[in-house]
Amino acid sequence: MSFILHTIWEVLKGVPNTIIISIVAMIIGLVIGTIFAMIRIAKIPVLSQLIVVYNSFIRSTPLIVQLFVLYYGLPALLLFFNDQLHTHFNPDAFSPLTIACIGFSLHAIAYLSESMKGGLQSVEYSQIEAAKTIGLSKFDTYRRIVLPQAFGYALPNIENQFIMLIKGTSLAFAVQVTEIMSVSHVIANEGYRFIPVYSVAAIFYWLLAIVLELIFSRLQHRTVRYLTPTS
Repeated sequence: MSFILHTIWEVLKGVPNTIIISIVAMIIGLVIGTIFAMIRIAKIPVLSQLIVVYNSFIRSTPLIVQLFVLYYGLPALLLFFNDQLHTHFNPDAFSPLTIACIGFSLHAIAYLSESMKGGLQSVEYSQIEAAKTIGLSKFDTYRRIVLPQAFGYALPNIENQFIMLIKGTSLAFAVQVTEIMSVSHVIANEGYRFIPVYSVAAIFYWLLAIVLELIFSRLQHRTVRYLTPTS
């Protein structure tokens, strides 16, 4: 029993970084993903095609590979700049946590842009036309009418992506980030008690997912008023 309590306490220390990575990636992914979705719907030349390629690449390659590329690639890139451009960048400027946040954010952008694209396309075009007739600017039309509804339509997919991000943070230990999985890995290897330790880790991920489900359930109730009837 004392070992389990010790494990719970130690694994709990990794929870903040798990939450930080997930929230940062979710916010950046949702903001930039929405912008990407709007660019694709507007069919802006070149940018639309680049976004399609970006989404395809990110969605088709393993997240752990993307993390390794950033972890080893960013310092090498800064050293290259220092050598070729005579700059003075610090190759150690990016901490493992920062690199993890960047990697997960880039990953989230690709998925959330697709979710928001579907949400934006679900908003009836007649509402945009009606907004024009009453003199609303394009900015106000999107801010007050289109985006709230698009967010509401995309909310189930956003929830799933958030949960996937939390589970995905278990890969952050590969780039030396102290989170739930890395702490569990150390404890399990020290005591050779893999099943109880990883069971505790699984319960922590499960509890985080339950909290998210409750939060998104309340959000869905609040966004229902923005959604138009389908009939």
